Amino acid sequence: MTATPRRAPRARATLTRSSWPPRPIIRRAAGLRTMESALERSGLGPVAGVDEAGRGACAGPLTVAACVLGARAHAALADLDDSKKLTERRREELFPKIQRLALAWSVVSIDAAEVDRIGVHVANIEGMRRAVAGLGMTPGYVLTDGFRVPGLPVPSLPVIAGDATAACIAAASVLAKVSRDRLMVQLDETIPGYGFAVHKGYSTRAHSAAMTALGPSREHRMSYANVAAAAAGLSPDAVDALGRMDCRDAGTR
Repeated sequence: MTATPRRAPRARATLTRSSWPPRPIIRRAAGLRTMESALERSGLGPVAGVDEAGRGACAGPLTVAACVLGARAHAALADLDDSKKLTERRREELFPKIQRLALAWSVVSIDAAEVDRIGVHVANIEGMRRAVAGLGMTPGYVLTDGFRVPGLPVPSLPVIAGDATAACIAAASVLAKVSRDRLMVQLDETIPGYGFAVHKGYSTRAHSAAMTALGPSREHRMSYANVAAAAAGLSPDAVDALGRMDCRDAGTR
């Protein structure tokens, strides 16, 4: 009598640290759509991007935008990029196209007084929450430019240099930048002498000289060292010694 051969034990599936949680497969997509496409394929869409403008300025509001572009890429937005890499003319051309083609978009501004009261970083995070809440729809995922934003109602991910990485963040950066720039041009008409229409409230040498001569306006952020120094009547050289956030004129446009 021959013994019946035993069957080999069935292999059991094992979970490893590398297989859980499941991750979307990243495939290269056209333009800045790679990350959003991966999230959409994984059922995590629609994807919202969030970015701000005016964080480094010492006058005017901090403006934050959120934008949902949807899964389909639009040829009209093919050259979308970080707003700082685009000319003012190109940003103005893209602005209405983004508004028309986006599934949802939202722009909020936090004035100088609130930035002073809660601090620029807290204002930035709060502005991102408000912008997402103002979309009028609940995204499946949120990509934020550089900063982790707790308190969002859906999963989110901070993306370093996000405005040059994800199309939805780049779209949000254009919405925020154009909206803030237009507001600063209006402020230049109501509060003349500072050159807000040119440097948009950033700490250029021309702006610092005007602020020292005229004193800070109601739109200046008094919590900033260079503004406080100008309010105290210190000379531009003294403001330099305090570590003024100096910007080149071209970098503010």
